[in-house]
Amino acid sequence: MEPPIPVPDVPGADATARGLPRRAELTLWQRLIVDSSAVADIALRTSIASLLAATMLPGMLPAVVPGLRGNRSRDEREQLRFYAELAATQDPTASFPAPRTPPRVSSRPANPIAERIAGGHVYNIRFASSFEAVNPALRDRCRSYERNNVVHAQHWRHPDGPRPTLCLIHGFMGSPYLLNGLFFSLPWFYRCGYDVLLYTLPFHGARAEKGSPFSGYGFFANGFAGFAEAMAQAVHDFRSIIDYLEHTGVDRIALTGMSLGGYTSALIASVDDRIQAVIPNVPVVAPDRTVDEWFPANQLVRLRNLLSRTDADLVAAATRFSSPLNYAPLVPKERRLIITGLGDRLAPPEQAELLWEHWDRCAFHWFPGNHVLHVSQPDYLRRMTRFLRGFMFD
Repeated sequence: MEPPIPVPDVPGADATARGLPRRAELTLWQRLIVDSSAVADIALRTSIASLLAATMLPGMLPAVVPGLRGNRSRDEREQLRFYAELAATQDPTASFPAPRTPPRVSSRPANPIAERIAGGHVYNIRFASSFEAVNPALRDRCRSYERNNVVHAQHWRHPDGPRPTLCLIHGFMGSPYLLNGLFFSLPWFYRCGYDVLLYTLPFHGARAEKGSPFSGYGFFANGFAGFAEAMAQAVHDFRSIIDYLEHTGVDRIALTGMSLGGYTSALIASVDDRIQAVIPNVPVVAPDRTVDEWFPANQLVRLRNLLSRTDADLVAAATRFSSPLNYAPLVPKERRLIITGLGDRLAPPEQAELLWEHWDRCAFHWFPGNHVLHVSQPDYLRRMTRFLRGFMFD
């Protein structure tokens, strides 16, 4: 089968025992693609970083107003200490408590376009999130997000179901179901026999609060504590999705995600042992290191930390709260596969290598493209298909 969106089929390869290939080991054609795609990614990264900087500005105003600066700085330091202390335990059950009750799911048929793309039965599902903020000081604020506290997903189901299910988590701002279905060639997997579920992250798509200037705005608009709680809710709500799938009879679930979705999928694989396989795609795993390269957002972060007199070590310790590098994976090594692009400058391949080292040097595949131009996608789709077949289908 060929993917629905044609892309150049320039082959990548699996990493060796030494890791990703050195530049000299690439062919001339591969080096050309890596270099040109990296330049394009830097331009895209600057655009997204500018958008994030604009998102962060309103939250910085109290830090520059003399009468509010002291209280705001003290609150931020207390929040950072809360997440740093929780991260230090390296206990996923404490950081990410499981949902206490199964969700009450509402399901309705999706539009005809979705069914035509999938080539089968498609349903939009929704249910009320049972998430409570991990930090008690933020629970009232998190409860006030009306739209965000309704979970949304799209479920592609075979009429003779249930089938082994491939779940996908989108990247930052990339929530539309149609876009993800085509970009990730999900009709390919559906025709291969999988049911498919597309999960909407907090503050994205239909979960964006009224007045949000773009999908995903709320993920970074409320400072570090807001990001930490958004990640906690992303994990919590997906675990409710697993409860729903199990209730419908699904007994095998594989999870993949791109960028922020790759970060989330890697974290979920360290929290819930019901995942049979996990495939983070161009994942970020250490956001504090990544933001350092994202101009102009990195300058605003430094200014905010300077004004609030925030210690860099405290920020790094708190960031580990939601990092998959802080927790042991629950998915067996032979069922972990990491995919990265050598020309990626939004989620640099060094981030994927950090996860590869933490995950005991599991299966690791690279392609000669960037964050959004997945050159050799047909190659890694075939790699994913071979990787999953042995334990998703008997």
